[in-house]
Amino acid sequence: MYRRHFIATCLLVSGVGISVGTTSAATALVTAPKTTTILIVGDSLSAEYGLKRGSGWAALLDQRLQTEKINAKVVNASISGDTTSGGRSRLPALLAQHKPTQVILELGGNDALRGLPLPMTQDNLTKMTQLAQKAGAKVLLVGMEVPPNYGADYSARFAATFKTVATTNKAALVPFFLKGVADVPDAIKNFQADRIHPKEEAHPVMLANVWPELKKLLK
Repeated sequence: MYRRHFIATCLLVSGVGISVGTTSAATALVTAPKTTTILIVGDSLSAEYGLKRGSGWAALLDQRLQTEKINAKVVNASISGDTTSGGRSRLPALLAQHKPTQVILELGGNDALRGLPLPMTQDNLTKMTQLAQKAGAKVLLVGMEVPPNYGADYSARFAATFKTVATTNKAALVPFFLKGVADVPDAIKNFQADRIHPKEEAHPVMLANVWPELKKLLK
């Protein structure tokens, strides 16, 4: 009897419960909390094109998380020049490797620059959103707009693509990633010489556009 009491006491001290007087022991399983991992799948706007390393909005996001005392890590899997087709092909492996809790999809701009069909862009974004959600991640779509020279009809349909995907799949949405950067007077001052990629000074504004929606997904 003393031996049984001694073993039970040791097990309880070590955090394992045992039922005394039965033929089988019940072990309490302790599940570690899931690590908060934010996966960014984007193009050059997120890959720090033309910027010094660590100055883009994704790096600033990491700093913001620390400031807000939010225990989360950022995995920036963005590639300059990437399209929604490229992101769609890369996403399954990224989900398996990083097991993200939140996925930010910042793709579509290069689809427009290359004149790719809008239905294809929408289908790719839809499949990516669904893949991420199926893997257990919350999804934030980062919308883009194209310059007026694309034509009013195309511009409206392109912008609506992101909203349609987000609404249909119950995902979060940033309507326009470059709000306050590309839609302001004398916007050219916010861009590098190629007039496509924002300067370093614009990236805090880009983060400010993303942060409110992302923060909701971190709760």
